[in-house]
Amino acid sequence: MTDIAFVRSEMATAQPAPRRVSGMIAWLHKNLFASISDSVMTIIAVLFLLWIVPQLYGFLIGRAVPPGGTVEQCRVENVGACWAYIASEIEFFTYGFYPMAEYWRPNIVFAMLALIGLPLLWPSAPFKIANALLFFIVFPIASVILLSGGMFGLRYVPTEQWGGLLVTLIISVFGICVSLPLGILLALGRQSKLPIIKTLCVAFIELIRAVPLITVLFMASIMLPLFMPQGTTVDKLLRALVGVTLFSSAYMAEVVRGGMQAIGRGQYEAAQALGLGYWRRMGFVILPQALKHVIPGIVGNFISLFKDTSLVYIVGMKDLLEAVKTKNDAIEWASPTQSVTGYIFAAAVFWIFCFSISRYSRYWERRLNTGHKR
Repeated sequence: MTDIAFVRSEMATAQPAPRRVSGMIAWLHKNLFASISDSVMTIIAVLFLLWIVPQLYGFLIGRAVPPGGTVEQCRVENVGACWAYIASEIEFFTYGFYPMAEYWRPNIVFAMLALIGLPLLWPSAPFKIANALLFFIVFPIASVILLSGGMFGLRYVPTEQWGGLLVTLIISVFGICVSLPLGILLALGRQSKLPIIKTLCVAFIELIRAVPLITVLFMASIMLPLFMPQGTTVDKLLRALVGVTLFSSAYMAEVVRGGMQAIGRGQYEAAQALGLGYWRRMGFVILPQALKHVIPGIVGNFISLFKDTSLVYIVGMKDLLEAVKTKNDAIEWASPTQSVTGYIFAAAVFWIFCFSISRYSRYWERRLNTGHKR
């Protein structure tokens, strides 16, 4: 067999150098300038940032009155944010009308929440069972005693004097801790084979989801006392806690039910084949998988609950936003940017908490990822 060889008789045409597949240029081309439309949108976005960022910087920092400034400085023409106003009223934004001499009591509650709650959120922290007992049993009792008083020599402080960030955290933490287990029970009840339980759960979920939260709070504030015995009163904060928790639990039930329906029938049959009872099947096989799949939905409900605390003014409670609105009308700090600065402060606080919850959920999604594409 004759060997066939190819020998080039002329130079090959020059080709462009291969495009870089890593580095800043490659990232810019892939994410910002991949096509003509992407390039146009990128240029528009850059122009918008060049226009808005200097204005925001000038209002928030450049022309702003720093903490420690005077109200006269905040009344100068073309002045920026009045941070001196925020610094002056920060105690009211945090505690509301809580007596100033008793600020140490909510401060202890805040410290307990951080010292007990944060280790509970840390997966590798030791003594999880003891920590959970402290958080769900000891902490609520100690918080009620400290904040309300009336015993152990503590001055009695009615809930009408509570306000600001204190009320926002109380309602949100209580709602988050109670609405999840209650929502799980409602989801299980909706899938129950017992007609009475299933009917009651379906009726509750659909009724709550058919009305806005402001209606639930209005009913708790106006209508609930009408059904109580003569002379019986219900604490305003308790009304808000019950209304927000029940409302959130109804939505949480549907999120959990969606996760349970995403579990294949084989998982149920495998758990039955192992001889596990109903509660063991749900607790050890079905619910762990279902809750992992619906982490974004659960966290979305938590964030909505935290923001919905601003509606408790319906029952006469002054949460953070209502406290800001109250002080925005105060004449001692009246200035052109008083209201804007107050609302920016409230928005920043809500954003910090909501963003922290969101990032924590992303951490758990990565930790529980078992190879599913995201």
